[in-house]
Amino acid sequence: MNKKLLIFALFAAINANAETVFVTLEKDNALAVMNPIDGTLLKTVPIGKRPRGIALSSDNKSLYVATSDDNTIKIFDAETLKQTGKLPSGEDPETFALSPTGDKMYVSNEDDSLVTVIDLAQKKISKQIKVGVEPEGICVSPDNQWLISASETTNMVHWIDVKTQMIVENTLVDARPRFVTFTPDSSQLWVTSEMAGSLMVLDAKTKQPIKTISFAIQGVPNDKIQPVGIAIDKERKRAYVALGTANRVAVVNAQTLEVEKYLLVGSRVWNVAFSTDEKRLYTANGLSNDVSIIDLESQTVTKSVGVGNYPWGLVVKP
Repeated sequence: MNKKLLIFALFAAINANAETVFVTLEKDNALAVMNPIDGTLLKTVPIGKRPRGIALSSDNKSLYVATSDDNTIKIFDAETLKQTGKLPSGEDPETFALSPTGDKMYVSNEDDSLVTVIDLAQKKISKQIKVGVEPEGICVSPDNQWLISASETTNMVHWIDVKTQMIVENTLVDARPRFVTFTPDSSQLWVTSEMAGSLMVLDAKTKQPIKTISFAIQGVPNDKIQPVGIAIDKERKRAYVALGTANRVAVVNAQTLEVEKYLLVGSRVWNVAFSTDEKRLYTANGLSNDVSIIDLESQTVTKSVGVGNYPWGLVVKP
């Protein structure tokens, strides 16, 4: 291989692994921008009051951030981080979900017991759906059939038909459900319950529990085990569950639904996200003010990167 081709190949290899992690900093009212390959904080950008939920548009060009105390969801250019717009999200937006088709956003309005539906093209509210008390966790099934809203105080997940935007069934779950996500094939719904310290796996056809998974960590009191964010890999081999004040991520076999091990990360781990190739996992650690980088092949934490005060949500841009 000649020198020019070698340089091109090296550049292509570096580019293939390049990605950026965006982290919302709840108490800094800012967004941290991190290079996970080098494990460095690139910059911190003021973004609005109490940012939490965060997501990328399907084309990776726009970044959506829920700035809860501004009562809006702001839109930023994912390259320049300049604000390009905002969405009428209802009061105190905290978490939200994008439709697989990329045309709608569903927002949890905790104080009003509502799910707000936003038409992204028109940047307008198209509907508000009444749900249980204190909705937070929200997701859409990959097949775009179900919108799920989890109500923390009602201890219930609501199955909302995406086409009719009506609740068709409710399922009781353990105390204080915080996070919901579907398996990649849409066959199962996974629900973490913070106060119960459990993870419930529900069958999407019957809407009933398949299994309730409990967590036990030597030396950690049960009341410190507070499950929140979940990431399930594309092949549904493993799932990774943030355990809050237990300062651990649980590794769960997504086929047998058994806990395989626990990984020690930073303090008060809120949410988790895969790298684009699913070879690494990133964790937002709220009280230690850092992001842990986990190598998934070796199942070890390789680095912690300080990002700012109270990291909450994170998203990965390829």
